[in-house]
Amino acid sequence: MAKKRNTTLKELAQELNLSISTVSRALNGHPDISSETMEKVKRLARQMHYVPNLFARGFRSRETYILGVIVPSISHMLTATMLKGILEEAEVRGYRVIISESKNNETKQVEMLETMTQFGVDGVLMSLARKTTKVEEVLQVLDRLPIVLFDKVSNKIPCTQVVINEEEAAFNAVGHLIELGKRRIAIIKETENSYNSEKRYAGYLRALNAHGIPINEKIILSTEDISIDRGKHLTRILLSMKERPDAIFAITDDAAIGAIQTLHRFKVDIPEEIAVVGFSNSAHSTIIDPALTTVDQPGDRIGRTAVKFLIDEIKNPKNEIVTKTVEIKTNLIVRDSTLGSYV
Repeated sequence: MAKKRNTTLKELAQELNLSISTVSRALNGHPDISSETMEKVKRLARQMHYVPNLFARGFRSRETYILGVIVPSISHMLTATMLKGILEEAEVRGYRVIISESKNNETKQVEMLETMTQFGVDGVLMSLARKTTKVEEVLQVLDRLPIVLFDKVSNKIPCTQVVINEEEAAFNAVGHLIELGKRRIAIIKETENSYNSEKRYAGYLRALNAHGIPINEKIILSTEDISIDRGKHLTRILLSMKERPDAIFAITDDAAIGAIQTLHRFKVDIPEEIAVVGFSNSAHSTIIDPALTTVDQPGDRIGRTAVKFLIDEIKNPKNEIVTKTVEIKTNLIVRDSTLGSYV
């Protein structure tokens, strides 16, 4: 059986003995069209299962009311909450969303960006791949199309960037450990070229300096893959030291959970001997025992805020590209991995 083709505006117009422009205006609720004609057109459109061609309409009006979204990984919990905020805010404002996944691959990220522009999206929301170093292609698109970066950003790209207060959040998390009497606080962070990691590391250093605690390079550990397995591995290294740390600040919940699992394996009391703090308030943070103290990232608010700024730039285009950083506040969720018997 042959597939049915889509009903066209021309066919609706012929059926109603109206001009194509009249039918188009009626479907779009134009005030010049009478309510009687508008209802007649819309009724027939429903009967004939008419679906508007958004791309054709976009070519005529230069607006498709479609936003492109590129993220490193759709399966990440924080990304899922940010996408939820993006989808809901876009819908409220009359926009549809095309979502694509770069899989933390810079080449694929550029391909997805090119595809978005070919689709004729009105603007793009991007969370950059982890190792984004070449930004020329992004800058070329930015010359023609509004782009807002969120979560994973870069100071090499002059555009609006929506992030959490990374440094302040880390400063507060480490300050919490210091208030509990911890002094040998290790950090598990990413290697260089990570905006988020470097900001959290800066907060860690600032907290130690603010309390007059010397920086101990031996307990500052970096890893390419900030995962549960790497958290386990790096915690074993910390436990092998002659002078163990009395706390671990991991810049992701995964690494912190790996740390807790290794501390259990070596029968280290948490938090009396070693306290642990993570970052992101993932679903696993309350499943692990003891429950993990962590920084809560409001993904829904990040997504909604990014959409608001992007649509504002679409509606009010500026001649000059200006870098603007919008920081979303976070909260430290205190649980048993730091308080424990201190409560």
